Amino acid sequence: MNKILIPKTVPNKIPKTIGIPKGMLYYDYHILWENFFQNLGFEVKVSSDTNKKMINEGIMAAVDEACLPVKVFYGHVLDLASQVDYLFIPRIVSMVKKEYMCPKILGLPDMLRVSLVNPPPVIETTVNLRIKNNQIEQAIKEICSILQVPDYEGLKSWQAALQKQEQHERYLQSGHLPEGFPRVKDGFKIAVLGHAYNLYDAYINMNLLKKLHVLGAQVCTKEMVIPEEIEKFAGKLPKKIFWTFGKQLLGSGLYYLDDPEIKGMIFLASFGCGPDSMVGDLLERYARRGNQKPFMFITIDEHSGEAGLVTRLEAFMDLIQRRVS
Repeated sequence: MNKILIPKTVPNKIPKTIGIPKGMLYYDYHILWENFFQNLGFEVKVSSDTNKKMINEGIMAAVDEACLPVKVFYGHVLDLASQVDYLFIPRIVSMVKKEYMCPKILGLPDMLRVSLVNPPPVIETTVNLRIKNNQIEQAIKEICSILQVPDYEGLKSWQAALQKQEQHERYLQSGHLPEGFPRVKDGFKIAVLGHAYNLYDAYINMNLLKKLHVLGAQVCTKEMVIPEEIEKFAGKLPKKIFWTFGKQLLGSGLYYLDDPEIKGMIFLASFGCGPDSMVGDLLERYARRGNQKPFMFITIDEHSGEAGLVTRLEAFMDLIQRRVS
């Protein structure tokens, strides 16, 4: 791990700029965060799409043991750090009662603090809803204190942003992919499950969704399954999974295995992710034991060669074609 010096190049202007790295939880909550800060009168600057330079810089800056998404996140932070007045890197401990986020998400502010020299002020407010939902009010007030805006304006802005986030989630649950991805309503329905930061980052997954679309697949994701169904199917396990995203992946996976319209399943994980290796293995066992649906486990890392991925996807779709016809 190398210490990275951040040059001071941001002019002192109004309104101030909030930098949001386009990695990790960005794909889950960017509607909420962007609307929140914009409602308060701040400009929001999002880092560029992931590219090779970002990944290389992230690898150089991050600890060796970090998984690929964390290294990518480092690259996005370095892309933004010299261009903004504040970096928004919250410590998301829990977003659901009695559940936790992954440890790497909890530790992001700390990992970055020891790697960056002379960064802009970092908004690293803790969000922990494991016990009480009203902790979010405290988190909003902490952000308001850092940005020097009245608490009531922050809480009002949060409520408005929350409505936008809920509207976005309902849009996804109605069968849509996020903005920027093709809306496909024909082809074989394939469940493609993975963390949003892997699934919707076209660079690190080598354009997986577009490749499947070209091969004739209609992609279904965990974001398209309503929370009640996720809870119902995840509850089939004898013991509750307390990792929020692990539960969502497992619950949506079991839901899709029970859906006769789903012809196969792809599980996308990043190298070095412990929870994903367990959830993916569980789904593969369920797929082969009872449902007998084609299942493919794809692990991504820093390598960018696409030939192997294309060959596997073509073979997977050929298998589904033979089963259906």
